[in-house]
Amino acid sequence: MQAIQKRTTRLRSLTKSVFEPHATDFWLQKINPIWSTHLALAKIVDKKQVANDTVSLTLQPNRHVNLGRAGQHHPVKVKIAGRIYERSYSLTERHGQLILTVKKVAEGKVSAWLVDHSQIGDIIELGQPFGEMQLQDQQRLVLLAAGSGITPMLSLVEALKHQQALNTTQVQLLYWVKHHEDAAYAQWFEALAKQFPLFQFQIFYTQDQEHDGRLNVTHLAAIDDLDQSTVYACGPSGFVAKAEELFAQAQVFMSEAFSLSTVSEDETGFVNVTLSKSNKTVAIPKGQSILAGLEQANVKLTYGCRMGICNKCACQKAQGSTRNLLNASENSEPNNLLKICVNSAKSDLVIDL
Repeated sequence: MQAIQKRTTRLRSLTKSVFEPHATDFWLQKINPIWSTHLALAKIVDKKQVANDTVSLTLQPNRHVNLGRAGQHHPVKVKIAGRIYERSYSLTERHGQLILTVKKVAEGKVSAWLVDHSQIGDIIELGQPFGEMQLQDQQRLVLLAAGSGITPMLSLVEALKHQQALNTTQVQLLYWVKHHEDAAYAQWFEALAKQFPLFQFQIFYTQDQEHDGRLNVTHLAAIDDLDQSTVYACGPSGFVAKAEELFAQAQVFMSEAFSLSTVSEDETGFVNVTLSKSNKTVAIPKGQSILAGLEQANVKLTYGCRMGICNKCACQKAQGSTRNLLNASENSEPNNLLKICVNSAKSDLVIDL
C-alpha cells in the first residue's frame, strides 16, 4: 500500500511539473509565440506611421484576448530592457485583428519603445478592457478629440461602420491637432464623410501659420440639437474640462482625459502620506500625483491606466485634502475613495495602503 501511495505521489508531481502553466507556455511558444494556456497575448503583424511621432500597430490576438467594446481601453504590457511596463491604450477591432495607435510622448518610456523600437513579430500582453465611454442606442453623436484622443473615436466610428449604423446615425467628429502632420487617420475619416452623408468630419490646426482656434463657444454653432445629442470628449485634461463646460446642455456627456494639469505655483513643498496598512509615513512633493510621489519614494504600488479610469490604484482616504489633477476639484472629506494616479496631496494624508 505504501509503495502505491509513493508511486501516486510521484505521478502527481510529474504531472504538475509537465502541465504547470509557465512550463507549458514555454514549450507552446516554441511552436507559436502567442500560444498560451492562460495569457492574453498578441503579435505585431504590421506597423505603419499614421502621423508625426504616431504609429499604428496591427495585432493578431490569441484566444485569451477579450476584445472588449468599442471605446474601451486595454492594459498593454511590454518588456523593455528586461522589465515589464504597463500602460493603457484604446484599441480598435478590425477584421478579427486589433489596431493599437500610439503617439510618442515626452519621457514616455512605453510610447517611445512602441513608436521607435517595436518590430513586426514582437509579442505584447493585453489585460482586461475597461472604460465607460462606449456606444449605446444613440441617434445623434458628437465626438470631440484632441491629439491622441482620436484613438477611442476611431474605435467608436469603426464599430458604427461595422454595424452599418453610419447610414442612420448623425455623427459629428471635431478633431484638434497642432499641425497638419499631427492628424492621424485624416484621409480615412474624410473618405467616410464622402461615403456617408450623416457623418461629418472637421479638423482644426491650432499651431499652423494660418491657425484655427482651440475649442471654444463658437464651435457650438456647428452642433445641431445639442440637447438631444450624446457628446464624447477625449484629450488633455484642459481640453476635456473645457468641453464639459461648453457642452453642459448635451443629453449625455462622457469624457476621458489622458494628461494631468500642470502644477500651480502655490503647490510647492512636501506633505506626509501615512500608509495605514504598511504602517509607513512618506514625504512626497505637492503638485504631482500621489502615485508618482510614492513611486519616487520606492513604495511598490498596484496601478493600471494612470489616467483615473481603471481604478486599480484606488484606495480609501481616511484623512487629508487632495486635488484632482484632471479637473482641479478639491476634496477634504474623510473616508472617500481616492484614485492616487490623478490626485495630488494638498495636506498631510492618511490612506489605506
